Amino acid sequence: EEDLVSTAMAETHLAKPRLQGELQRTVNQTKLFAELIRNGSWVNAIIDTSNDERQSPKPDIRQMQIPLGVVGVFGASNFPFAYSVAGGDSISALAAGCPVVYKLNPGHPETSKKVAAIMANVTAEFDLPKGVFTMLQGQDYDTGNKLVTHPLIKAVGFTGSFKGGKALYDAAVKRDEPIPFYAEMGSVNPVFILPQMLKQKTAELAEALVTSNQASLGQFCTNPGVMVMQKSEEQKHFGDHFNELLRKNSSGKMLAKNISNNYIKGIEELKKMGAVEIGTGTGEKGELYSTPEMLGTDANAVLNNPALLHEVFGPGSLHVAAQNKEQLLNVASHLEGQLTVTVWATDDDMKDYGELLDIIVQKAGRIIFNGVPTGVEVTAAMVHGGPFPATTDSRSTSVGTNAIYRFTRPVCFQNFPDHLLPAALQNNNPLNIYRNVNGDYTMNSIQ
Repeated sequence: EEDLVSTAMAETHLAKPRLQGELQRTVNQTKLFAELIRNGSWVNAIIDTSNDERQSPKPDIRQMQIPLGVVGVFGASNFPFAYSVAGGDSISALAAGCPVVYKLNPGHPETSKKVAAIMANVTAEFDLPKGVFTMLQGQDYDTGNKLVTHPLIKAVGFTGSFKGGKALYDAAVKRDEPIPFYAEMGSVNPVFILPQMLKQKTAELAEALVTSNQASLGQFCTNPGVMVMQKSEEQKHFGDHFNELLRKNSSGKMLAKNISNNYIKGIEELKKMGAVEIGTGTGEKGELYSTPEMLGTDANAVLNNPALLHEVFGPGSLHVAAQNKEQLLNVASHLEGQLTVTVWATDDDMKDYGELLDIIVQKAGRIIFNGVPTGVEVTAAMVHGGPFPATTDSRSTSVGTNAIYRFTRPVCFQNFPDHLLPAALQNNNPLNIYRNVNGDYTMNSIQ
């Protein structure tokens, strides 16, 4: 562990506690998928029994999930463990029974090589087939394009920028045999703070959101980058307190030079579009260093120029002031697809702003109530995905056990003798989830 963490620290400039926590998360999500495989319920075995007495005899039909084939995986620069070599995409694909070809991320090559060596030792120790896991070390675009377009690749998992993800997605769907391409490509993760909650917890909200926004220099895909409130005295006090807290945050080294440059460029673009600098952090300047920024604008500007709501990856935030409820709801309606949308509200707020929930549930994969979006729990119920452009397929998640279904497909067997069926579909297998009895579905217990 010490060797992996110290290597990742040197390559990514992320803090030791952050990387230690991420490494543990990686271990935990691997154990979660191991338990899913042992349980066996992931195959979603469905049985419709025959009925020969029906006027038109009904056949016996049984369905289950099977692996797609070889999966290509592109790891993330901001998660050298949890979204990397042995990260969620790789582990969920392997759990489905798919071999994995992983493309090394140029942001942490030595860390990747060390984790890949561990993967090789594990596959050898358990006598797994050669080639069940392979890592490509080419770092240019051409390597990635060749991986996506190789005829043996049957699906791809990607975490990264919109530009890179969209280009590879286009290549995947233009193949002679198009394949599913699951890309997570970023999000501004807007936060809507409604009037009564803002009045009750002005300082607390500022503290919670500064902490979330500045975690790992804003280099989380769930970083709350846009905050929307109605103009009021409380909104002004929130901004003042947020600014005061932000000034206590210092600049730091970002993951890579291109990421730092893109952050600086993105902040300047927002200013050119009319966003006003309200406050900044402090600290050292120089290559890789990026300073926390707080920018402000009003809802009219956002509605007239939606580009203000494009992601700027890093420790910045855009604070949007709406004139009234209608304008706040209008901003929500104009959002692009997001990984998360957060609402801070009291019960009375939700009675007055019930339409907001109807809007944002169409905009994101995860809706947070009175919390922060950073900190993605790895569970069966988690959705880490969302409508385009947050991802290329809003039906999927890259976190949690449902991530396995990106790399499987359903197949059914009709009128097969029991002994020729896969074990999960045989009559005495405890994983038969549904059984048709006289036209009614009943749930079998899963042992």
